[in-house]
Amino acid sequence: MNRIDKLFRNKKNNILSIYFTAGYPELTSAEGIIKDLCAAGVDMIEIGMPFSDPLADGPVLQQSNCAALKNGMNIHLLFTQLENIRKEVSIPLILMGYLNPVLKYGMEKFCLKCAATGIDGVIIPDLPPEVWTEQFRPVFEKYNLYNIFLISPRTDDDRIRKLDSLCRGFLYIVSSSSTTGKSEGFDQAKVEYLKRLQGMDLKNPGLTGFGISDADSFSQACRYSQGAIIGSAFVKRLGEKTAESLPVRDFVNSIISA
Repeated sequence: MNRIDKLFRNKKNNILSIYFTAGYPELTSAEGIIKDLCAAGVDMIEIGMPFSDPLADGPVLQQSNCAALKNGMNIHLLFTQLENIRKEVSIPLILMGYLNPVLKYGMEKFCLKCAATGIDGVIIPDLPPEVWTEQFRPVFEKYNLYNIFLISPRTDDDRIRKLDSLCRGFLYIVSSSSTTGKSEGFDQAKVEYLKRLQGMDLKNPGLTGFGISDADSFSQACRYSQGAIIGSAFVKRLGEKTAESLPVRDFVNSIISA
C-alpha cells in the first residue's frame, strides 16, 4: 500500500504536511530536515525540487529556489542525498516541483528513481492533467507513484470532479488564487469555497495549502479538510537560522501543540 493511502486510512483529520526546498539553506540540508521533521511529529513531507521560475510561489519560496540552485542542487543530486532516507523515515514523502527539470531528467527515469528512493507521490503544478493522462500516466502507475492534482477557488465543479477521478492519494486544495506565502486568513469567501468542496462528496481526501502559516490557520484549515500544508512560513524560519541550528522541532511544536 502506498504510504499516502496508509496515512489517510489511519488518520482522518489534523494531518500536517510540511514543505521545504531541497538544497536550502545549505546544499546538504535536506536529509537532516526530513529526519528532524519526522522526529517532530509531522505526518507527511513535501520536498521542493528547485527551479529558476517557480510561477506558483511567492517571494519566500522564490528566494529559497534561487539560493538552492546557487548552492548546486539538482534532481540527480537530490536523489543521491535521499537514497538511504527510508532506513530512518517511514512517513510519506512527496516531491514537488515544475515540469521542465523533470522532463530534462527524463520522466521514466524520474519515476524509477522515485520508486527506488521511496518517494510516494509528486506534485507538478504546471503538468496539465490531460498531458499526464495521455503521455505519463502509465509510467506513474508502473512505479506506483501518485500524481497529486491541485484545485483552486477558480476550478469549477466539473473540473474538480474530473481531477478527483484522476487523482490518487489526496487533492491539494489551494485556498486562494494568490501565490504561496500570502497570509490572508480565512475570510468568508474562503470558508464558503472549502464548504463547497466538503459538500461534493469527493473520493479523495484533501489537504489545504497556500496561506497556512501558524497554529490558528492550521486549525481553521482542518475544520474544512483533512489537514493542511505549510511551506513558506517554515522555509522562512529555516532561512533565519544557521544549518547547525535549524528550528525544525520548535516550528512544528508551535503548530501542533497550540
